[in-house]
Amino acid sequence: MSRICHIEIDDANLPPPTPEIEQERKVAIFDLLEDNSFLPTGRDGVELPPGPYRLHLCIRERRLVFDISDEKSREIGAFHLSLSPFKQVVKDYWQICESYYDAVKKLPPHQIEAIDMARRGIHNEGARVLQERLEGKAEVDTDTARRLFTLICVLHFGS
Repeated sequence: MSRICHIEIDDANLPPPTPEIEQERKVAIFDLLEDNSFLPTGRDGVELPPGPYRLHLCIRERRLVFDISDEKSREIGAFHLSLSPFKQVVKDYWQICESYYDAVKKLPPHQIEAIDMARRGIHNEGARVLQERLEGKAEVDTDTARRLFTLICVLHFGS
């Protein structure tokens, strides 16, 4: 039951996403809901209700906000993360994604594969940073961190 059953991305105050960004978002949400591991940790010995959890992600006052509720939408809690540790890896990720999107249109498969390997490496770095930042707030596995990192990139792109 330590999983996310619903995820909502609050992008109301962000510019409209490009088709590529919208596709990244859709795939990340689909994959995340299909398979994830998410366990918020209680503070000061307070035990949290069991999952599954509903997650609302947004950016408020230049901070990434994780609002967590139970399956019936009862609020459980929230935590905020500074966006500063993500700034460079998000920038690198979008730059390599642009290269990848361009490559798919005109380069041979072996060159596309090399760019995609670099993209996966940066994506893994972003997931690692996220897991570090979530320490003491929530436990996530690597695949969940990768998918959440993609959604952070989508939010960070417009902020």
